[in-house]
Amino acid sequence: MEAFIVRPFGVKNEIDFDEVEQKLILPALLRAGIKGYTTGKVLEAGNIRQDMFQFLLTSDLVIADISIHNANVFYELGIRHALRAAKTILIRCSKDQVPFDLKTDRYLSYDEAKPELQIDILEESIKQTMNSERPDSPVFLMLPKLKSQNPEYFLAVPADFSKEVFIAHKMKHSGKLALLAAEACFFAWQLPALRMIGDIQFELNLHADAKQTWEIIQKLRPNDTETNERLATIYQRLESHELGQHNYELANKFLAKSELAIKRLFEQFKHLPRDKKAEAFALKARNEKAKWITRWTDVEPEKREREAIRSSFLEDAYKSYSSGYQEDLNHFYSGVNALGLLKTIILLAERKSAVWKSKFETDQKAEYALAEYNNEFDELSVTVRRSLMAKKEALDRDGKANPWVDITYADLTLLTSNNAERVANLYATALELGPHFNYDAALRQLLIYKKLGIMSENVEAALGEFKGGLENEELKIDDEVIMFTGHMIDAEDRKEPRFPKDREAEVRKKIKAAVEAIRKASPEKNFLGISGGACGGDILFLEVCKELGIEMKMYLALPAEKYIVESVQFAGNNWVKRFYELYEDKNTEIDILAETKELPVWLQEKKNYSFWERNNLWLLNTALSFGGRHLNLVAVWDGKGGDGPGGTEHMIKEIKRRGALSEVIQL
Repeated sequence: MEAFIVRPFGVKNEIDFDEVEQKLILPALLRAGIKGYTTGKVLEAGNIRQDMFQFLLTSDLVIADISIHNANVFYELGIRHALRAAKTILIRCSKDQVPFDLKTDRYLSYDEAKPELQIDILEESIKQTMNSERPDSPVFLMLPKLKSQNPEYFLAVPADFSKEVFIAHKMKHSGKLALLAAEACFFAWQLPALRMIGDIQFELNLHADAKQTWEIIQKLRPNDTETNERLATIYQRLESHELGQHNYELANKFLAKSELAIKRLFEQFKHLPRDKKAEAFALKARNEKAKWITRWTDVEPEKREREAIRSSFLEDAYKSYSSGYQEDLNHFYSGVNALGLLKTIILLAERKSAVWKSKFETDQKAEYALAEYNNEFDELSVTVRRSLMAKKEALDRDGKANPWVDITYADLTLLTSNNAERVANLYATALELGPHFNYDAALRQLLIYKKLGIMSENVEAALGEFKGGLENEELKIDDEVIMFTGHMIDAEDRKEPRFPKDREAEVRKKIKAAVEAIRKASPEKNFLGISGGACGGDILFLEVCKELGIEMKMYLALPAEKYIVESVQFAGNNWVKRFYELYEDKNTEIDILAETKELPVWLQEKKNYSFWERNNLWLLNTALSFGGRHLNLVAVWDGKGGDGPGGTEHMIKEIKRRGALSEVIQL
């Protein structure tokens, strides 16, 4: 987060405004975790007015010192008040009278002789201001229908950054996307950049990475509709995954987070457009449905139907989906899901009549409720079909296709038709027209029907069209990732030995022992080994993985011919030969960070950041993307600082900061 400081420069009217910034404003911002800068940054940038206007519009916070009658300060403050409704703080000492137009405004007073005495108060004011959406601009207070500008519309993401994101997306490089998200956080344009990456991670089902990206956005924009929608769904998918792994505590944590995100949506409900209101109800319904599934999914098969119809969450989920559909009849996703739950209620109530009747005061009330549900099913199926067909016809007229519409039409037919062959044909057509589309939601719903033994003929016909679908009924156990970092073998002319060549066999033995110990601790897991390809530790680690039959991924900072010159060749031809044996192995997956050691133009503004640091963070983000909390580090380290930035020490510090398990082999 960034703050723009509007103030006079130098000493004016016996006040040293540079000193006020250094002793009061910057320390308070630092404590609040916000970077601060002044028009001094603008003066270096070239076009003063254009950049100044952009900072006044896009900065998360503006602090304006109105101690004296300085024309530039009041001009810039006026621009801020005209563009942004909130998040502007006024400070002053008692030199000049406050102008009439600002007399009613709140401001923080400081002693010009000892400005540092007010650091605590300014820090608290900053925190309260950043956590509040209350307007502080007199313009917006006086003109309540005036709309504040959205600063994100004016933050241009650099073209070469977007190009890197595009390539990473097309190549499905999860680690590169995570790296770019981390790097974007250093720049004023972080929000649009993070949204771009977060959408891609969401699309690629990189749920853990998407969670991290959207949580950064939520911290900056806690009430943002898109952010809370995304996070609610991501938490739901992570909850579903953890349930599949029987990690109930973590699953409940994700469910609670999802409900908090949905709560934020409903707090703004009256301001949402109809489609967003429908989506809010659909998200609420998904959580209620997840609670319903938890009630019966792990019980004995013969008791599942009884527990499923007893749970009140089933009807709660139906009503929420139905409410979403009523908000927007074009939101056919809510409609077909409401229809599916309604069908489930009806079939289970008929099959478990005694259990159904026990939910009511009298048998007559139970029969009446079931009859009403049957009527609702008939009416809802007609309405959903009409809205879905209207969408299909509109797509046909435009010569377009939408896999989501096709699979939803297949879902609708499954619920309303007794023709299993027709059901199978519609699912086959949908899968054929959208081979790269994510059909997980449809498959999960079919598996729910299968577990409950309802609509069996239609369900079996549909599942038969999902190639390998039945194999995915239970989620696979996560892979364990072993990442390596370590020193290169010493060059012949190295003055202070660190990894001398006569210790190669000893170090290799220790690496192998560390890898075997990690594998022994989780014998049921699949393992993946990740490292660079430098002479010394990297190559030894990959050779051990090859020997033990562990899948390998080699991540090179540069193309092979350049990488060899940088990190292999100096150790001799034997290491070059061993590098190519791994590089050319058909079982080794290769990825490359960049063509040259020069940082991208958009990244060069980030101070004290080197190419090799970036390489370390790329490798780490890639490993985290694959393994998440199942990440293990094996390191070969002498316990000292490296020969430059981006060395082994940096990697070990970073991975310990992320909480991964680590085994350090001391040289």
